[in-house]
Amino acid sequence: MAGDLLIEMTGVTKDHRALRPLRVQRLELHEGESIALRGFDASMAEVLVNLITAAQLPDEGDVRVFGRSTRSITSVDDWVTELDRFGLISPRAVLVDQFTAEQNLALPLTLEIDALPAEIRADVAAIAKEVGLSDAELGVATGELSPSAQVRLRLGRALALRPRVLLAEHPTALVTNQDCSDFAVDLSRITGKRRLAALILTTDPSFTAVVDRVLELQPATGQLIEKKSSWRRWFS
Repeated sequence: MAGDLLIEMTGVTKDHRALRPLRVQRLELHEGESIALRGFDASMAEVLVNLITAAQLPDEGDVRVFGRSTRSITSVDDWVTELDRFGLISPRAVLVDQFTAEQNLALPLTLEIDALPAEIRADVAAIAKEVGLSDAELGVATGELSPSAQVRLRLGRALALRPRVLLAEHPTALVTNQDCSDFAVDLSRITGKRRLAALILTTDPSFTAVVDRVLELQPATGQLIEKKSSWRRWFS
């Protein structure tokens, strides 16, 4: 049985200074559901995420998140409250290269990163273990981490405030093939355990076997076509 409807887009059009505007006829994401979206380049993925998080409003149509239209989010405080319900995995989510992975992972939880309080250090260690970052990697400057470790760090950052929805913009674009597959499996495990909804904008086939649905955008019409049956439930 489907969980609560968390994201709903209907008849959406948004001009983003490309050859054609972003169009999405209809998209629904329910609690605990994972969807891989194909056909979105980096620019389109950014616009879609901005529409969902109410950083931008559609030119036409309606975006509803957690039961309300994003057009009704009119104050900064209201917007920040809604934003905390999302975890974003994106190169736009800044990591400080000079900070260690542990310090970057702690930033959503505290500003006392030079001397982490014991309870924060324990929370960070638990998140790191969950996303597959080793103790050794936690002590490395973020700029020196491998691409695979950096994407796992971004996942940890996205999980830190216990969101209801994960939004991922081409998370494995810089990761090698085997690491892509491992990350996709781990992401599926984590979202399943936490009962998180996940919307993954990607061209990576590694996600095909570990999400509930794969939808491909038809840019001219905005229709989202289901491309392959789910395999995830076979392994859950």
